[in-house]
Amino acid sequence: MLNITHEVEINMRQRRFLALPLLTPFSMMTWLIAGSLLPSAAQADAVADELAGSLSVNGQQMPVEAVTATPMEGIYHVRLESGESFYSNADGSHFLVGDLYENADNGLVNLTEQEQNQARADALAAVPESELVVFRGADEPKATVTVFTDPTCPYCARLHDTIPELNDRGIAVHYMAFPRAGMNSDAAKTLQQVWCSDNRSEAMTQAKEGRTISSAADCDNPVAGQYDLGKALGVQGTPAIILPDGQLVPGFVPPERLSAMLGLDDE
Repeated sequence: MLNITHEVEINMRQRRFLALPLLTPFSMMTWLIAGSLLPSAAQADAVADELAGSLSVNGQQMPVEAVTATPMEGIYHVRLESGESFYSNADGSHFLVGDLYENADNGLVNLTEQEQNQARADALAAVPESELVVFRGADEPKATVTVFTDPTCPYCARLHDTIPELNDRGIAVHYMAFPRAGMNSDAAKTLQQVWCSDNRSEAMTQAKEGRTISSAADCDNPVAGQYDLGKALGVQGTPAIILPDGQLVPGFVPPERLSAMLGLDDE
């Protein structure tokens, strides 16, 4: 299926699809929330439901996952099944691609990012712990991060080396699979072997150290599903660390910095 937001941008350029130019986060300041009158909640919900079933581009029905009203009158946030999102007016005749900001008393607040973070947190909360590779200390963790990982990624190995320190700091690590080169790669097979092992945590450490895993890769495992989920959540590389609030942090993060990001240094 075509990348819908990419298709929308092409329409914007070639067909003057929008009455407004494509806005960057800073140029959107003219569209910031100003306390205008809002439609009733019931009316907004009815419009959102209608949009969810009627949105299309070039006659192609959009794979809409959710449509929600924004604080701006007549503007709705559309999230697709692929994880892409954009904004639409009430009848779906005009689209806006970019982030929506609130001009709050304490500065600009990225409402789009907040919603994306919440969607990530909700999606990960629905994954049972039985489908994860878990590393936690002896004590009850103070915070838990989810890490999409690839055994062929050097920075993933570097992050894995810090797990004892992370656990000592009260940070539990939940690993999910994300073979960067796809499901036909050697990394995907190795991750399937990890999930098929009797001791997943030990097998994960072996994989990060480049050692051979004896387990087969033919059990019923969640690797492909986790890879698809990672892409839908915006993961583009590894390691991809997702904080408890759903914020996505790409790349290696030292334990002391991660601890500070989680607010544990204040305890």
